Amino acid sequence: MIVVTATALHRALADPGTPPLRPLPPEAAELLLRSNAPARLAAHLRAVHDVAAQLLDWLGQDYPDLVVDDRAVRFGAATHDIGKTRHPEELSGPGSRHEPAGRELLIGYGVPPALARFAASHARWDSPDVTIEELLVSLADKVWKGRREAELENRVVDRLATVSGQQRWAAFLALDDVLARIAEEADARLDFQSRYPVD
Repeated sequence: MIVVTATALHRALADPGTPPLRPLPPEAAELLLRSNAPARLAAHLRAVHDVAAQLLDWLGQDYPDLVVDDRAVRFGAATHDIGKTRHPEELSGPGSRHEPAGRELLIGYGVPPALARFAASHARWDSPDVTIEELLVSLADKVWKGRREAELENRVVDRLATVSGQQRWAAFLALDDVLARIAEEADARLDFQSRYPVD
């Protein structure tokens, strides 16, 4: 059974996907292998990571004055649900026990707290001290499957309008446009994820 799971995990990490998904950062992939993560989790993290990378590409082009730690966003998106290795029931059902468990797991592997925080914060984007990096990981974790979260998007719009000097409505339209484009491929990402077993 472990051999089958490891093989499926390796496939989920290497499968180019349709549309093509970017590979996870090597250190994130290594953590999933060390944790013997379910292949479904690796596929999910690939999808969210790819969406986060698309958002970063767009921000770099259209909002170059927005200071974002790209590495942190990519790593955060690639590991935000790693706590589900300890709470696999949350792979196919609701629950939030994976959030603190993921942070603890990452810190236990020597990941700095500044990077491990995304595992605990990706569902808490409404916190008053949320960073732009946390907002982007949370946003990627919603829109990868076509889900739109107005309050979360409004927080991102506020940051974009502030840094760019744009009218808020212009920043809203710009974000709405990129999210709609990303959401168009949600079914393909969901199909990619569903090809891999939960256990």
